[in-house]
Amino acid sequence: MMATAIAPGPKPSLLDAFSYRPGRDPLAFFTNLARTYGDVVAYRLGGERLLFVNQPQYIKDVLITHNRNFTKGRALQRTKRLLGEGLLTSEGATHLRQRRLMQPAFHRDRIAAYADTMVAYADRMRDGWRDGATLDVAQEMNRLTLSIVGKTLFDADVESQAAEVGEALSGVMATFWMTMLPFSDLLEHLPVPKLRRGRAARAQLDKIIYGMIAERRRSQRDHGDLLSMLLSAQDEEAEGAAPPSLGNAGSSFGVAGAMSDVQVRDEAMTIFLAGHETTANALTWTWYLLSTAPDVEAKLHAEVDRVLQGRRPGVADIASLPFIERVVTESMRLYPPAWLIGRRAIADYELGGYVVPARTILVMSPFVTQRDARFYTDPECFDPDRWTPEFRATLPKCAYFPFGGGPRQCIGESFAWMELILLVATIAQRWRLQLVPGHLVVPEPVVTLRTKHGVRMTVHQRRSEK
Repeated sequence: MMATAIAPGPKPSLLDAFSYRPGRDPLAFFTNLARTYGDVVAYRLGGERLLFVNQPQYIKDVLITHNRNFTKGRALQRTKRLLGEGLLTSEGATHLRQRRLMQPAFHRDRIAAYADTMVAYADRMRDGWRDGATLDVAQEMNRLTLSIVGKTLFDADVESQAAEVGEALSGVMATFWMTMLPFSDLLEHLPVPKLRRGRAARAQLDKIIYGMIAERRRSQRDHGDLLSMLLSAQDEEAEGAAPPSLGNAGSSFGVAGAMSDVQVRDEAMTIFLAGHETTANALTWTWYLLSTAPDVEAKLHAEVDRVLQGRRPGVADIASLPFIERVVTESMRLYPPAWLIGRRAIADYELGGYVVPARTILVMSPFVTQRDARFYTDPECFDPDRWTPEFRATLPKCAYFPFGGGPRQCIGESFAWMELILLVATIAQRWRLQLVPGHLVVPEPVVTLRTKHGVRMTVHQRRSEK
């Protein structure tokens, strides 16, 4: 029998009817919802009915157990302006087909082969630093991870375009909350400066991605990478098929399910951006947290020195670097790159004894749940040592979910874990990163959890490496 109880929540204001931004500080907004009203909270924003969920069992029900009753939420649907019908935003048969197509690029053996490239780029970056220099570590990590994803998955040298991509992506991110407004489709056509910059940024990113596709077509060489897989699938499925009719020329798929250039672009754009942005954010927050905890930093350096003995790390070393893994795990607990996950109910649903009408958006926040004192002792404290095997065994599933969960769980999770551990080990082997005194580090929750003012840090060469 369907529940009839309505979940508790704040009384909506007139402003809530016209705005989709949850207050000036969205992180505080969702944290306060959970602390004030409990594990299931009803509220309205921008004409939508929303339900905030902060109970691991309920989160598991939505993401895993009953995932077929949900589609992606409003925020990711809005990102279609940039990502199109890519893996992150597509639904149903399209999503299943694309995930199966791209899965081989993220197979364990293939990922292991990427390790040397990851370390080589990190080594080149650390060689370019100068003792005592002050850097924006957020920019440095974005440049590094962009170069890595470009080389490993697209066999392209995009390092020279890192600043251009970073500026364009920041331009898109700056419009995030504006695009969530109920009437944003109308605003999109108006000469609003911020939206105009966002459109220009999307055009610039398109130019880069389509340029990679065009170059690959000209060479007609199979590089064995993700881009080759996408183009090969398109060519194989299109073989022998009639040209698409005018009726389907504008769709992502043509006759016989062949991928159009638009679909190749959408998938490439999704992996190109999502594959570096989230990892760069995780690294940035990790360096920030290490700079606030000298004892943790010293323990990490001791592990690196003991295991590597002065040589560059490789994939075989990952199992011998458990403390680095704990540091990264704890960093993503406190500052998960994907800080908010949304799903829209297809049909009426019951959750925790409350009624969830069809089309309700269910919102879950790794940022909030992973700072819940019911699951984490002293939850605001940066404590990598909490991640013992015993603690992991008792932690409820979905009390820690920085990569989501269920069939929509991040396809690049294994790639990201390996990259994070190897890059932290490579950089920490030679450098200490210290936050510039007085520099204000402020989380910026947009599509990902960025740092609003960057992270200004001074790099100090370690004595053992001089």
